[in-house]
Amino acid sequence: MRTHLRSYFATLLAGDLAAFGAPPTDEALAGHIRAEQVSLVLGYSFGIMLANACNALVLAIALWQSPDWAFALVWAVAVGSAALFFGLQARASRRIAKPQFVSRRTMYRLVRNALALGTTWGVVPVAFFANASSGAQLVITCLCAGMLAGGAFAFSTIPIAAIAFTAPIFVGTAICLGRDGDFVYLLMAVLVLVYGSVLLRGVFVNAFEFRRRIIAQHEAERTVRQDPLTHLPNRVAFNEALNSALNRLARSGEEFAVLLLDLDRFKEVNDRFGHPAGDEFLVQVAARLQRCTRAAEHVARIGGDEFALIMSNLTRPEDAFAIAERFVAAFADPFPIDGLEVNRTISIGIVLAPRDGSTSHDLLKHVDIALYRAKKSAPGTICFFEASDDRSARDRRALQRDLEHAIEADELFLVYQPFLDIRKGRVTGFEALLRWQHPTRGLIPPTVFIPIAEESGLIHQLGEWVIRRACTMLSRWPDDIRIAVNFSAVQFQNVGILQTIVDALAEANVAPNRLEIEITESMLISKYGSAPAILHALLELGLTVALDDFGTGFSSLTYLRKLPFSRIKIDQSFIRDMLTQPDCAAIVKSVIGLAQELRIGVVAEGVETADQLEYLRQTSCDEVQGYLIGRPMSGSEISALLDHDPQHSVHAA
Repeated sequence: MRTHLRSYFATLLAGDLAAFGAPPTDEALAGHIRAEQVSLVLGYSFGIMLANACNALVLAIALWQSPDWAFALVWAVAVGSAALFFGLQARASRRIAKPQFVSRRTMYRLVRNALALGTTWGVVPVAFFANASSGAQLVITCLCAGMLAGGAFAFSTIPIAAIAFTAPIFVGTAICLGRDGDFVYLLMAVLVLVYGSVLLRGVFVNAFEFRRRIIAQHEAERTVRQDPLTHLPNRVAFNEALNSALNRLARSGEEFAVLLLDLDRFKEVNDRFGHPAGDEFLVQVAARLQRCTRAAEHVARIGGDEFALIMSNLTRPEDAFAIAERFVAAFADPFPIDGLEVNRTISIGIVLAPRDGSTSHDLLKHVDIALYRAKKSAPGTICFFEASDDRSARDRRALQRDLEHAIEADELFLVYQPFLDIRKGRVTGFEALLRWQHPTRGLIPPTVFIPIAEESGLIHQLGEWVIRRACTMLSRWPDDIRIAVNFSAVQFQNVGILQTIVDALAEANVAPNRLEIEITESMLISKYGSAPAILHALLELGLTVALDDFGTGFSSLTYLRKLPFSRIKIDQSFIRDMLTQPDCAAIVKSVIGLAQELRIGVVAEGVETADQLEYLRQTSCDEVQGYLIGRPMSGSEISALLDHDPQHSVHAA
């Protein structure tokens, strides 16, 4: 019972109409309603406080001839000064952006202040009415009536505040009018009671209508500002919250942090379990993230697997890092998906305002850069923005712009490294390797510009250029020579690449079986969901498919069993150490034996010595590639080589 009463009074003093029979709301919505109520009161406060000061001055003048003039003057000065002070304070508060959430504690203070102000005016008829002249009594009566109406108006959306303000004035007026016993005064008391009842009824009607309107408006806005899947705020709501935080920063200097969160390897969940399971995973993620935040803060879902948080009223950068650590820790336990447990991590970038920017453009750009570094570091990493990140990002953007121009400017070219058939001692094909000769930076390695091309989407244009150029070169070579082209993981997301290959082969009049596509094992791990269909389509076209860097991933045997490879390439790290480390030698022998059993061709990469070549010959490896066989050469060098030796024989040292 005591707990129930305590809860009721807490609800009552918080201005919640549930105390008067309205349907209850969750704390987030209640805080939003309180924010609208307080904002409305602040809008009236300056005018109301100015009226209070004027009323106090009028009362002091009216009681100048009264025996209580000294007390009245002290009272008027105190009330007038306090009213002006609080009025100016309310006016300053109005300049700050309207809060989206107001706590119960703030509402408690508002009700307490309303009671204090009402009590101050309730003292007036009790203290001054009896000794005042008839004219002064008329002034006191008018002032009390005016304060009743003004208070009911000012607190028309908060019944408990209206009651707290008007009740002392009602009591004071009743005491002074009933003390004399005059029948006219009793009639006046009846009128005050009637007017007061009408005012309070109007307050309740207005408050309930205001609450209904705010809830309806909130629901309508939520459909626009809420993510339909996770029920978190969406990008629209996040941008509005960011602009509000920037306004508070400009007006009051309130610092804040922006956290950008990205799920690591989320696509694998969709690929493995399907999109419905991926949606369920996102819902679980959203719930865990929201539990890590404070009541007034909300994580927003701003993209497919991207979330963001604005941490307001920031006092120390450590506070932002602490909540980021809570986010990372929330992923320690696996997620139950379709009866299985899925382990995932989250990477986080953080910017601090105004240290890292004072505009939404700068903050979003910098937090994205911080997240990029976090994801490049390791899964589950947290990174603050650093100035060096921005310089690196500018370099990448500059290189991206140059790369866009490189194809038209003929800065890109292909070199070709041969494959040698060990048994026949002849060249069977070449691997096409992309190079970029920058006009000012010189030769830029693929490890630098390929990731930029993948991030920007330029990889599709580059891939098409490589395939067409390789097919054109292949048309100049003998029919028994093949060419291998490396495929990027991102290219497997573009089904249009199949048509590009068909067109390139047709234009060059080259048989499909002379074109080989090389894909890496790491690419299959990250993009397994879309690879099989495209690989089968390539085989149906007549192309061959090779698995590059074999042995460096985690599930090679699974891929060999399920996917249609024509050839595997043993990673050069095993070839380099196979003559000195028994475990590498065992792996090389096992891979060659496995390939023979599966009737898959096998190529050894990175052959640099005659001893390595002899060992591979003894283990029945099919083909080799490396500096011993030949370094990457230009197309003209290869044409001269093939013209000089029609049998394509190579005599390795």
